[in-house]
Amino acid sequence: MQGTVTKSTGSWYQVKTDTGEIIQCRIVGKLRLRGIKSTNPVAVGDVVEFKMEEGEETAVISDILPRKNYIIRKSVNLAKQTQIIAANLDQAVLIVTLDFPKTYPRFIDRFLVTAEAYSIPAVVVFNKVDLYSDADLDELEFYTLAYEDAGYTVLHSSVPGELGLEELKELLQNKTSLLSGHSGVGKSTLVNTVEPGLDLKTKAISLSHHQGQHTTTFAEMFELSFGGNIIDTPGIRGFGLVDMEKEEIGDYFPEIFRIKGQCKFNNCIHIEEPGCAIKAALEEGELAYTRYDSYVNFVNGTDEDENYRKDIYAN
Repeated sequence: MQGTVTKSTGSWYQVKTDTGEIIQCRIVGKLRLRGIKSTNPVAVGDVVEFKMEEGEETAVISDILPRKNYIIRKSVNLAKQTQIIAANLDQAVLIVTLDFPKTYPRFIDRFLVTAEAYSIPAVVVFNKVDLYSDADLDELEFYTLAYEDAGYTVLHSSVPGELGLEELKELLQNKTSLLSGHSGVGKSTLVNTVEPGLDLKTKAISLSHHQGQHTTTFAEMFELSFGGNIIDTPGIRGFGLVDMEKEEIGDYFPEIFRIKGQCKFNNCIHIEEPGCAIKAALEEGELAYTRYDSYVNFVNGTDEDENYRKDIYAN
């Protein structure tokens, strides 16, 4: 039998068949050992083969069909384990906020670089814009131009006033979309507003730390009444890059990839080399310095969100 994984709890997987039947499945040892180094060999969105267990209502997953794509992250803890977040996606939608909680540009850029590396179209949604100060609105304009110039779709959203909600609904329609972001950025509230029947859990921001509190424990796929599916994920605090050589990182910044052929040297890393088209674009204001800052830190492996100052206009 065959179906799509719609929920993962670590040891059990919820699989939906083409007829809509939901089967609880587990995996066998040999599947765990098939050269898959992530903490989860099976991910939400995977199409799998399974066999019912004799005399039981549960099943065993025997095979994973080839994936169209998948998105993976490295944990930022000491274990540095990798995790496949979801598979077989049409797009990845990153929900961010400029304050309460703050989403730092390097986190956004790590997510976007990973999506590029695994051939997944990405969208950036700046949420809670009704709460933004004048300084936040200046930042919003800066980041919107930076990401649109790079080639990304950027939306502004706010549940009060229903700003951007129709655009978001249209974006999600008839696609399988991963929704990701830090805890507290309003993913669940946004989804509940465009699809009230889902009633996803929401939780208030921690006033002491200005961070979100986790409401989603496991990734789960939900069917949308207006067509398509969303995969809701636990709030992600860290998003480490996986298995990228420094020479290839620039290829995953679309605006760098477009003009790197103009560099004097074919093997230009765009940091210290003379005749670098990327540094020239930066000096001419044609490349956002926050994006270049992320690039340099990814290449050097020195990226730390907490060391990045909130006020990008301080200098």
